[in-house]
Amino acid sequence: MTAPPPDDCLAHNDWICGDYLSTRRQILLDALAQHVELTVLSVGLGLVIAVPLALLARRRRWTAGPVLGLTTVLYTIPSLAMFSLLLPVYGLSATLVVVGLALYSLTLLVRNLLAGLDGVPAEAREAARGMGYGPTRRLLTVELPLALPAAMAGLRIATVSAVALTTVGAIVGYGGLGNLIYTGMNTFFKAQVLTASVLCVLIAVVFDLLLLGVERLLTPWRRAGRRARVRTRATAGPKRLVAAFGRRT
Repeated sequence: MTAPPPDDCLAHNDWICGDYLSTRRQILLDALAQHVELTVLSVGLGLVIAVPLALLARRRRWTAGPVLGLTTVLYTIPSLAMFSLLLPVYGLSATLVVVGLALYSLTLLVRNLLAGLDGVPAEAREAARGMGYGPTRRLLTVELPLALPAAMAGLRIATVSAVALTTVGAIVGYGGLGNLIYTGMNTFFKAQVLTASVLCVLIAVVFDLLLLGVERLLTPWRRAGRRARVRTRATAGPKRLVAAFGRRT
């Protein structure tokens, strides 16, 4: 039996292998697309559930403890146990993974949205009330925009976590890049494990940067405030020096 050529990284089972990328391109693209789809759907479903829960906890303060406690309990359930509990309802399907990941995202989304709403200054609410804003208009035009930075922080963390947890869906055949990692580990296929893992990290970074950009677009007043503080610090330094020099003379 002849030995493989020295440049045949697939035959040598190297960790870094360009031939793997070229020969498995479609497999990687399909797994990548499934991974992104599962992540987006799960976080989107989590948002749909988390927003009403946070608003309920904000309006009915006695419900805040049970809501936060329930979402925390859900977050502590091991992923294998979570999928096992949902299996009789959804079967071996992508929906099983989406619902499971959505439940995991609730604790981050609800807590951060509620913290953002609680952090809205009372003066802002009173000003809106004085201008004749009703509860719904005040919520949509004053409270939610001011709570957006904290809510987006929770959304970014939940999204990055969902990217990582999606790989666990490989146990039911819907794990995106996790399928490749799982099979690669079983066959000790180094290039596949490393490539799929790196792609997971890249997806998380891209999602985080995209959400950061969306946050900056939706909160232009924060950029204006930072620029104002920078100008204030830039002019305050020379003024202090002039004042100190004047006192010496």
